[in-house]
Amino acid sequence: MKKLISIVVPVFNEEGNIFLFYERICASLRSEEATYDFEFVFTDNHSADMTFPLLQELSRRDKRVRAYRFSRNFGFQRSILSGYRLARGDAAVQIDCDLQDPPEVICALLRKWEEGFAVVYGIRAKRPEFIVMRLLRKAFYRLVDFLAEDRLPHDAGDFRLIDRRVLDVVRRVNDAQPYLRGLIAGIGFSQTGVVYNRDARQAGKSKFGLLSLFSFAIDAIANHSIVPLKLASLAGLGITLLSLVLFFFYLINYFFFGSSWPPGFTTLILTLLLLFGMNALFLGILGEYVGRMYRQLKARPNAIVEHGVEAGETLPDDRLVETNHKIGG
Repeated sequence: MKKLISIVVPVFNEEGNIFLFYERICASLRSEEATYDFEFVFTDNHSADMTFPLLQELSRRDKRVRAYRFSRNFGFQRSILSGYRLARGDAAVQIDCDLQDPPEVICALLRKWEEGFAVVYGIRAKRPEFIVMRLLRKAFYRLVDFLAEDRLPHDAGDFRLIDRRVLDVVRRVNDAQPYLRGLIAGIGFSQTGVVYNRDARQAGKSKFGLLSLFSFAIDAIANHSIVPLKLASLAGLGITLLSLVLFFFYLINYFFFGSSWPPGFTTLILTLLLLFGMNALFLGILGEYVGRMYRQLKARPNAIVEHGVEAGETLPDDRLVETNHKIGG
C-alpha cells in the first residue's frame, strides 16, 4: 500500500489563492502519485470572504480535499495545530496557501523523510522583503535560539514535514498559546532542513502586521524560555546590591568624613525613575507568564469547527461533535 501524505493548509481570507494553490500543488505532486497517496486538509479561520464556499466546491471536485471552518478566528498557530490533529497521513506537510513557499519543494522534503528524518523543515535562503525586515527576522531567530532551552532552527518557518510519530506527540499537546516551531524542535527525533528561496505572495494581503509579528515573537520567547524571568531576578538583585553600596557609602561619608552633600534632587529623581521603570518592566514580564498560566488553566478548546466538508459531503452534527472532540485539546 502507498503511504498517505497529509497536506495541511491553514487559510484566512484567501479566496484569490485557493484555486491557484490547488492547481499548482497538484501539478507539483503529480510525479509523486505513483509512490504516495495525498489528502488536503484545509482549516479556515472564519474567513470573511468566499474562502470556505470555494473550499466546498473544491471538495466536490476532488474527494481528497477536506475543509473545516472555525466558529471564529482562533489564530494561525492553533489553525496549524488543528490541521495536524485532523491529519490521517503517515506524514504531514504544512504549507501556506499564498504560494510564498513553493509546493515543488515538497518533493525534496519527501526525499529527506524517506532517508529516515522525522522532521524536515524548510530553510529560507532568500525572501522578497525589505532588507531591514529581513535583518530583523534573522536577529529574532537567533535571539529566540539563544534564550530558548531547546535549539531552534534558524530562518525556518512553519513550512515543514513531520512524521506520524511526531504527529502523535503533537496531537497530545494541550497548549493554550502554541508556538509550533519551538514545540516540534523540542520534541526531538532526527531533524534536518532543506534550503529554498521564498517567493512573493500570489494574491491578497499578508495577515501579519508589525503588531502580529511582535505578539508572535513574545509567544516564541515566553513559551520556550524562562530566561526573561531569570534576567529580571538578576537585575533586581543587582539593583539591591547597588542600593546597599550607595547607602553605606553615603552613611560612612556623613559620619566619618563630615561630608556635606548637595540636596541631590536630580540624583533622587533619576534613581526613582530608574527603579519605577525597572519595576514596570519586571511586572510586565511576570504578567506575560501569569497570563499564559491563566489561559492554560481555563483549558478552553484549541479550536471549534462550525462547518466541515469531507469528500464533497457536508459533515452532519454528530460528525462535527466528533471532529471538535478530536481538535479540542
